[in-house]
Amino acid sequence: MDRFTAAERALRQAAPHALLQAVQDALATHYGAVSVDLLMADYAMTILQPVSELPYTAEPISVHNSSPGRAFGAQQPYVVADDRGGRLTAHLPISVRGDRIGVLSVVLPQEVYDAAAEQELANVAEVLGHEIVVCERDTDVYLQARRANRLTLAAEMQWQLLPGRSCSRPEYDIGAQLEPAYAIYGDNFDWSASADHLTLVVTNGMGEGIEAALLTNLAVNALRNARRAGLSLSDQAVLADQALYGHYHGDVYLSTLLLRFDLDTGQTQIVDAGSPQMWRLRQGKCELIQPDAQMPLGMFEDTPYTTEPFQMEPGDRLVFISDGVYDVVSPAGERYSERALMRALASTRLLPASQVPRAVLQELAGHRGPIDADDDAMVVCLDWRGRQTQD
Repeated sequence: MDRFTAAERALRQAAPHALLQAVQDALATHYGAVSVDLLMADYAMTILQPVSELPYTAEPISVHNSSPGRAFGAQQPYVVADDRGGRLTAHLPISVRGDRIGVLSVVLPQEVYDAAAEQELANVAEVLGHEIVVCERDTDVYLQARRANRLTLAAEMQWQLLPGRSCSRPEYDIGAQLEPAYAIYGDNFDWSASADHLTLVVTNGMGEGIEAALLTNLAVNALRNARRAGLSLSDQAVLADQALYGHYHGDVYLSTLLLRFDLDTGQTQIVDAGSPQMWRLRQGKCELIQPDAQMPLGMFEDTPYTTEPFQMEPGDRLVFISDGVYDVVSPAGERYSERALMRALASTRLLPASQVPRAVLQELAGHRGPIDADDDAMVVCLDWRGRQTQD
């Protein structure tokens, strides 16, 4: 048995709460690791929390100005040598299908670290990420380790509802983020892919706190139920609309944008039910896309919904923005203008999709100043490549 296979087996056989100890023992035994640290990205994606004894963490490390943060941001191994001790530290990103989880930091003797060892350790970090995702069904320790602060109950419900914060496939990349991360209300996003299609949903719910979270939970699960039953995009909207109206009788509603992308052709269906804003960046041009507006979900009984065609081209970027972004005002009362938003989107055009939401929200925080956010802010970024045809 080779050393990578041995490390992989140790992780797969570990108890759900004991992955850290398993990877420490495996890398010490098979790679001569002097120390191994697991750093988990927090919900706000601004710090990495060193997990020494789960679920307790040591002092956090900034994502923006640290060696582990460099590996996390670039999603590439980053090595720091210590010539005095003959050792080096390899920081290896932990992600699952593009969803960034954290960093595995391994201190090794310099003589054992070569290209083969780096690739094997990167593979170990990937296996660790998959095991964390699976083990979160059976233990709370990894979810606890992501928390720099206590979540509100509404935020707890919303984070558990999300599919992830980023996703990568050959045809597309998705990145998404919600703020305030530890006290979000009703904004949400969801996605699901099949062999030939991607379905993406962004929602902006009414209200605050638990009531907003309950509304969004009902709507998202109704949409998932309809999607998994094989219903069309318009019928998914109809079923969710009926579920919300049946429960709330029009007292509250949910603004929703539903999209279904054909991975082969880029042909897209859209249902705009009082949606968040959708911006497109194509060949350097940034523009607001305004599909035909239909009623928000749950506002009236038996509302019909229809799809609208939309064509994606390779290289397109779509950015979805909730009203918690474009309605923010500065301490002087100045609204965050479309011009400012366009500048923010243009300035992030070279960033990968996974980093765009955080960068836009940082720009927004600078405009808002020290004032606490009084509404959710959601940013979702989709980079479209489409399926490459084989000649």
